[in-house]
Amino acid sequence: MVLGIITSIAACPAIIGTTEAIRQGQRQNAREQHRGRKANLLVSCSDPSRKARDINGGTVVLRNNKLYVTTVSPRGRAAKERRDCEDEKDPGRLNERGHLFAGYFFGYPDSKWGRRGDGLVSTISDDPPQLNWIYVDKDTYEVKYGLRVEAEGNLVGPWNCTPIDKRLTLEGWEGFTVVEEEEDVWALYFDKDDDGLEEKVEPNRRIMEVELIRKEMRIGKEEVDMAEQEEELRNGTDEAKNNKRGRKHK
Repeated sequence: MVLGIITSIAACPAIIGTTEAIRQGQRQNAREQHRGRKANLLVSCSDPSRKARDINGGTVVLRNNKLYVTTVSPRGRAAKERRDCEDEKDPGRLNERGHLFAGYFFGYPDSKWGRRGDGLVSTISDDPPQLNWIYVDKDTYEVKYGLRVEAEGNLVGPWNCTPIDKRLTLEGWEGFTVVEEEEDVWALYFDKDDDGLEEKVEPNRRIMEVELIRKEMRIGKEEVDMAEQEEELRNGTDEAKNNKRGRKHK
């Protein structure tokens, strides 16, 4: 009896340590669950210029293989209405419409980033649901989206977010900027060299720093159908499938 009590007392620290480790693991899993949930990207811009009001509170959208920021001010909406009228005459004109960013963190194949982060994916269409990688063009520093074959060789991660405000980071810091490509059309860039995109954009282009904040989306039934897309994206079979679809339509 005494031996049993002594054995139990001796085992207590190990039991307590194991229990605490399990609890820490559960808390860690709870904290990390958000990484796999689809989220929109909201834009915060504190630049002192009046132009900042046009995009502060806007959202990130995908179109023409690049990421853009929508405008929110009345002046921006008026500009959009003017462009919409012009679009009727020229359907190919660049405008604010696009697919709303709906992305999440996802392990990039063969990456060795560990806790520094993961790859980043977003839907590019809802019906049928399709995923693409988000990456930064190694030559232009534009933030783009594409298949794995298009993303490879460019800056594909590690993507992460701050623990409290859920602001998006790349390579451990926030270097996101927007460039006004034409009136009230803002393309998203990553200032990798931290020099204001000195050799990447024309000197007369307006550039502003922005913060990208993840806002989780409502979880719907369609989330269950994304597993197959994720596997295709990881293995690179998405390209073959898209090519096959293209041949069928010809």
